[in-house]
Amino acid sequence: MRALALLAALAAPLALPAPGTAAPLPVLVEERARDHLGPALPGRAEFEIGFAGQPPNEAAFIAEFWMDPASGRFVANAVDETGGLHRVSGLAAVMVPLPVPNRRLMPGDIVAEADLTELRLPQARLGPYAVIEPEAVIGMQVRRMLPEGRPVMVQSVMQPLVIDRGDEVTITFSDGAMRLTAPGRALSDAHRGQEVRIVNTSSNTTLTGTAMAEGIVEVTR
Repeated sequence: MRALALLAALAAPLALPAPGTAAPLPVLVEERARDHLGPALPGRAEFEIGFAGQPPNEAAFIAEFWMDPASGRFVANAVDETGGLHRVSGLAAVMVPLPVPNRRLMPGDIVAEADLTELRLPQARLGPYAVIEPEAVIGMQVRRMLPEGRPVMVQSVMQPLVIDRGDEVTITFSDGAMRLTAPGRALSDAHRGQEVRIVNTSSNTTLTGTAMAEGIVEVTR
């Protein structure tokens, strides 16, 4: 029944298009493919459109469009400026540009823009945890070794640590105009803005504070 409905829709009568409205057929197909895939399409996604046979170079609009999201295969009715109907089919492959290391990066390295290059991969080959936006990896600290030319997984990078477990730190406490400091030692790792357990080495008291900068932990009431 679904196939019969599709054939009926593709064979429906069409209104005559206005003259001078032709556009490249790949552009029209991409517009319909983007609309068809909707929110499932990554923001940086690009399309590679391929056609079966010899379709027209341009069309006024696409009247009916069907696409298999899993494979990217599509069938459409393209209408030319004279109202002529052209049945077209092909493949609308979703390609995603994403940042990949241009050299091996080891745990502890801070990822710089110069460490990355752009690679275009089919969306079907990307896992759900691949980093797509360069801003999500630049400035991050490597948690697990990043191979050259491979997508970066979100769990392989983290915010840079400003405190390592065992580091000597300065504990700060502010109350209005009063500001106190004390020596301490970190009991866990922390990045900027993260809670960290510390011990005040003067009083041997264990506290929880916030890592503010390298070697600085702020304690509040």
